Amino acid sequence: MSPSLSIVIPVYNEEGNIAPLLAELESVLAKAAPEAEVVLVNDGSRDGTHDAILRELSRYPRVRYLRLRANTGQTAAFDAGFRAARADWIATMDGDLQIDPADLVAMLAARDATGADFVYGRRARRKDGFLKTVSTKIANGVRNRLTGETIVDTGCPLKVFRREIADRIPLFTGFHRFFITLAHLEGFTSTEVVVSHRPRVAGTSKYGVWNRVFRALRDCLVVRWMQTRRFRYAVDEIGRGGAVSASTSTGYRESPALARPLREAPPSS
Repeated sequence: MSPSLSIVIPVYNEEGNIAPLLAELESVLAKAAPEAEVVLVNDGSRDGTHDAILRELSRYPRVRYLRLRANTGQTAAFDAGFRAARADWIATMDGDLQIDPADLVAMLAARDATGADFVYGRRARRKDGFLKTVSTKIANGVRNRLTGETIVDTGCPLKVFRREIADRIPLFTGFHRFFITLAHLEGFTSTEVVVSHRPRVAGTSKYGVWNRVFRALRDCLVVRWMQTRRFRYAVDEIGRGGAVSASTSTGYRESPALARPLREAPPSS
């Protein structure tokens, strides 16, 4: 039986967080999504993360383990997880335990209530240090200013979205920061859910001012270019009698669920 949800979690040097993360996640999924799978992606960790995962695998049959042979970056780890995911819906979260797995319940409820294609979290009362908090706010502001978005917390790792989004958006190094904007560019709808945030108790942050602000600015300019180069057109399919048999309007590659006719086609004679 195919899983109902694939939860993709990239980890890098998170040896001390693996056991409590999987224990918390299992407690939540046993009630909220018993058919879900967890795809744990080790992004070439250099500490004992690999051994820590191996120790836990026998306890949690729903967990699948992928290991990148070298540290390639978070976007690559996400991509590997997306390709391995088997469900029609994918969730993402970090492996540092700063996100509460219980918030997945609210994310799934918002998906069902709104019908949105993409549900993303906004971390309330951040528990990070001053420098990380400030650099994150600057990065969020720069991204929104350049892309025309109004997303309060673009970097929140807790997200739930249709598998089709992962299949269609282009991913390059650093583009995990722009999942929401790239989904919007393809015409998918979204909604926000406020989630909790916890202090880190093990391991260290992998992001600082350089890769949070300056690299993000470089990547943001690429995404902005993609937005400005998007084309729009309306097209009619003409039948043999000259009647319009089908009409669509698009500025992106529409999915069947999103496509809407411009007008009703006249009955064929």
